[in-house]
Amino acid sequence: MSHSPHDFSIPVMGTGHSIDSPIRVGPYGINSVISIVDDLLVEKIRKYYCKKYDFEYNNIGRTAEDGRARRITAYLNTVQEIVEKKFSVIKNKPFFEKNEKAKYFEMLPDNSTIKEKYNQLMSTEEGSLRDRLSCELSRMMKSGSIDVNIMAKVDKLNYDGNGTPMSNEFSDASAALRGYAKSKVSSSLILSAGFNPRLYNYITEFKDFYRDAAGEIKKKIILKVSDFRSALIQGKYLAKKGLEVFEYRIESGLNCGGHAFPSDGHLMPSLLREFREKRDQLTKAVEPLIEKYYEENADGFSDDWEITEPRLTVQGGIGVSGEADRLLNDFEMDSTGWGSPFLLVPEATTVDKPTRQLMENAGEKELYLSGVSPLGVPFNNVKNTGSEQWHKERIEKDKPGSPCPKGFLKSNTEFTDQPICTASTQYQLLKLDQIAQSEMPEDKKEQTREKVLSKACLCDHLGNGALINLGILAEHRAPQAICPGPNIAYYNGEYTLREMVDHIYGRSKSLADEERPHMFAKEITLYVDYVEELAGQLDGESGLKKLQKFQKNLEEGMAYCLEIANTDPYQDENLPSISLVVSEQKQRLQAILNTYEERISVGV
Repeated sequence: MSHSPHDFSIPVMGTGHSIDSPIRVGPYGINSVISIVDDLLVEKIRKYYCKKYDFEYNNIGRTAEDGRARRITAYLNTVQEIVEKKFSVIKNKPFFEKNEKAKYFEMLPDNSTIKEKYNQLMSTEEGSLRDRLSCELSRMMKSGSIDVNIMAKVDKLNYDGNGTPMSNEFSDASAALRGYAKSKVSSSLILSAGFNPRLYNYITEFKDFYRDAAGEIKKKIILKVSDFRSALIQGKYLAKKGLEVFEYRIESGLNCGGHAFPSDGHLMPSLLREFREKRDQLTKAVEPLIEKYYEENADGFSDDWEITEPRLTVQGGIGVSGEADRLLNDFEMDSTGWGSPFLLVPEATTVDKPTRQLMENAGEKELYLSGVSPLGVPFNNVKNTGSEQWHKERIEKDKPGSPCPKGFLKSNTEFTDQPICTASTQYQLLKLDQIAQSEMPEDKKEQTREKVLSKACLCDHLGNGALINLGILAEHRAPQAICPGPNIAYYNGEYTLREMVDHIYGRSKSLADEERPHMFAKEITLYVDYVEELAGQLDGESGLKKLQKFQKNLEEGMAYCLEIANTDPYQDENLPSISLVVSEQKQRLQAILNTYEERISVGV
């Protein structure tokens, strides 16, 4: 897998919103990521595209042997075939016409070698030089990578038809990994949401993750990480097994879409500074481990091979070209990830029209960190989705929860021997009955009931927007959930792919609202919001220590943000917003701590 000619990529978004993004943007050289958690959704999308492109389609039924892995393999192979087909058509088009080939080159970053050669070609008169440049440029064209994402900790063990537990290789994450490993795509596997030793050990079963005779790796590993220590620990763990990390993908704990994994108040700038300063350790720590593995398990580590420094990329809340430039230049990141803004680009993502319009109109008050996820992890959400309305209607009919048609998030054994999902009707009815029979005060009962009823059927509903968009399901039969990051509050239209790419590279008037706060300022506010909510859930001295740890880390991060605010701004960078937010939120943070201390001093 070669690097994309672009300085950005499109991260995974929900189970369905980037499900076919490689088909949409890959032919233009843009990398994007598919979630493979929902193999049942994957099969429906494969059937759609096989029909569209007149490919042979053989259904892999829900009860088929090793069906989860086979469905994923089949879909990824189909995506690969379509991307190759579309890319070949673009590549073979002539230059000097307003066609898709021109669009491919015109969207490239202006400072790239290939773009400079393209500009040279456009100003070259007919002759041998122009012919040579045309051939050279066509050879330099690359399609975008078809990357896949596995949430490592979402790894439910499964049972056969007789209720007997199946072996570990048939767990959800392991089967998804096998499906990717057996596909023909050469791309990257992005592992997110925690460290899963069982899954990491299973990677060793597949040779595509190791170097071939030429030293090339067909399938590369990307780790989504929240801090440097985690990156180093996981990198060394994999290296002992001969597995190399191609890229560390750093994501904001709160200023992101989907599930949020807040740190103890470590802000993005502080994290990136540490990665920049200690970057060489990521190579030095693993190099001897990799070489030792190949000496002991293969024919040795070839003198022709080189263990290259892993790429560092960053995502979460990036909104204007200047912010991306700062990340690439000042923090020495290799690329940036732009997620939520692409939910408003129909050429890039698969979102049903009503939900896209909901996001176009959503402001800061409509976007919130919710408790809807059955995983028990904060989940970025927007008000008034089809999913929210569907759940409210079921509660009003005394049929709360979901029938649980897919069951990917089953993990609770409070009432049953086999895990069930906390968003399921089965669990919620049992839990509501338990609450009703308890002796807790009525106000506490109501709070507990609300928490139980807040859980949503993300397995099914996060994929429905894609099914509606592609005409596979009617809107009234498919409640839609979506998980944009807070950043989407500052975009209020529907955009073309070209418009969004030009926005990312600063070649056009910014698409974001002028009053949009800097991404670093927004993250500070989100963390103080989180601390305020956390303070209401904690008790006693242990809670105070936790809050003080947050305060210390946040204030250190704020001090560094103020240093950044005093530098020269990049294009469209709202640096004054950082200073303003630091002043406001530092006072607010101290007030939260003071209130908590007063509360525990009187024993409340």
